[in-house]
Amino acid sequence: MDTCKRCFLLSLAFLMVFFENLGTNVVFGFNGNYKHHSPHFSTSQGIYDMEDVEDDGWQMVETKGNQFIVNSQPFYVNGFNTYWLMVMAADQSTRGKVSEVFQQASSVGLTVCRTWAFNDGQWRALQKSPSVYDEEVFKALDFVVSEAKKYKIRLMLSLVNNWDAYGGKPQYVKWGKAAGLNLTSDDEFFSHPTLRMVNRVNTITNITYKDDPTIFAWELMNEPRCTSDPSGDTLQSWIAEMAVYVKSLDAKHIWISQTISDAHLQFTTTWMEAHIEDAEKYLGMPVIFAEFGVSSKDPGYNSSFRDALISTVYKTVLNSTKKGGSGAGSLLWQLFPEGMDNMDDGYAIVLAKSPSTLNLISLHSSKLAIFNSMCSWKCHWGCKKKNALETIIYHDDL
Repeated sequence: MDTCKRCFLLSLAFLMVFFENLGTNVVFGFNGNYKHHSPHFSTSQGIYDMEDVEDDGWQMVETKGNQFIVNSQPFYVNGFNTYWLMVMAADQSTRGKVSEVFQQASSVGLTVCRTWAFNDGQWRALQKSPSVYDEEVFKALDFVVSEAKKYKIRLMLSLVNNWDAYGGKPQYVKWGKAAGLNLTSDDEFFSHPTLRMVNRVNTITNITYKDDPTIFAWELMNEPRCTSDPSGDTLQSWIAEMAVYVKSLDAKHIWISQTISDAHLQFTTTWMEAHIEDAEKYLGMPVIFAEFGVSSKDPGYNSSFRDALISTVYKTVLNSTKKGGSGAGSLLWQLFPEGMDNMDDGYAIVLAKSPSTLNLISLHSSKLAIFNSMCSWKCHWGCKKKNALETIIYHDDL
């Protein structure tokens, strides 16, 4: 999280990357108390069971034009962020928190989780030093992936951080300097030819990550910045280069990237609508809004405003969903189980303590789930049960 993101944060993520099993355990480096149940949503049309979506198996998410699809059905996303899953899974005493947060997310119909697949040179590091990896931490990531599949949650895995938390871009540049590379700033991460990435096979499922439908997408970097080049050319060049490189390895997965007032709500709507329009008109791609939330540390914070912001984001996504637009979903920042206060950045949502927010999330999940189940790409988003959709999705007061 960037410290300048005060009342809310909205991060666009329509660039996703892929990896391949190269027979190594490399991701980045030089060279190269809810009881789980399947959620049921009550509607005026009856009961909709999420398990109905799984009749054709657990398949890869694909894109058709500016929409995500699974098995020729639309896949609009109601998701969340929980960044610490891998490091908590690396210790048996805290691994249960991973299962707990997936259980809670599944109980309200959330379908995608964005989390870190990196930790470079720091506590419980995945990459302890250049090209030296901790197999136990890799196994922790394997557990996260396998556990996500158990609860029918797909993962968006971010592969490196722009910031120094969990190592990130600064750590790679430090390693480069120690190896004798002539690097003068952190931004040279984007231009130096020795900074590259590769991949892994899951030790629990024995499925290569590139072949696992549990992986919704790969994100090249969390919140990338290259302030030394205000034109954006350096960053864009790096994105284009790495996207082509990773896509060449794995063609199956897709792509991804303070005082509270009502003015924030209007800005949120306008900002989202502008990006959805750009995605439709110029990119022809679906767009995921990957981070949004309200911090309890902000002046004037109250849970009602947080719910108002969440509702604003959900309604804006639904307005696009109604017409089969590029607004493909959103990922709440961030979902926590109880007992994780030491990791809370102010944005944590504990469902057991936030009944109104729980209801908002669950209702939005039900709307998207019903839409996803009743419409088909093959019939150009024609709906099998139009009246049900009009009743459940199209009414803003639901």
